[in-house]
Amino acid sequence: MKTLKQILNEKKHQEVISVAPNRPVYDALVILAEYKIGALAVIEGDALVGIFSERDYAREVILKGRSSKTTMISEVMSSKVITASPEDLVDSAMHTMSDKRIRHLPIVEDGKIIGMLSVGDLLKETIAYQQGLIEQLENYIQGN
Repeated sequence: MKTLKQILNEKKHQEVISVAPNRPVYDALVILAEYKIGALAVIEGDALVGIFSERDYAREVILKGRSSKTTMISEVMSSKVITASPEDLVDSAMHTMSDKRIRHLPIVEDGKIIGMLSVGDLLKETIAYQQGLIEQLENYIQGN
């Protein structure tokens, strides 16, 4: 099974896509739409201070009647961030995400965010890994 670093290296966008906490939610929505992603790292200086997701937007802005142009990211972001190490394996990250009910997992190395993986990224890799195992077993059974 691959490490999270290997999965990050295969992603289309290698850079950390982020937003500052003092920006309006509207700016984050523009970035989410531009990159066709569901969450952004919220970074202040070099520090990961939160995550802003479509879920945060729905629950903390829309449902509460707030304006995306006047509400700041810092007011609605998820600030209790669960992270993983680049050396962690995909199955470990999947368990973490499932247990904590999160959809996006920042990958942190030496105290700095190096990327973010979604549950979809990990699911795609898990399916590919299992397909490979099935093919190996079929070849073994057939004597190839």
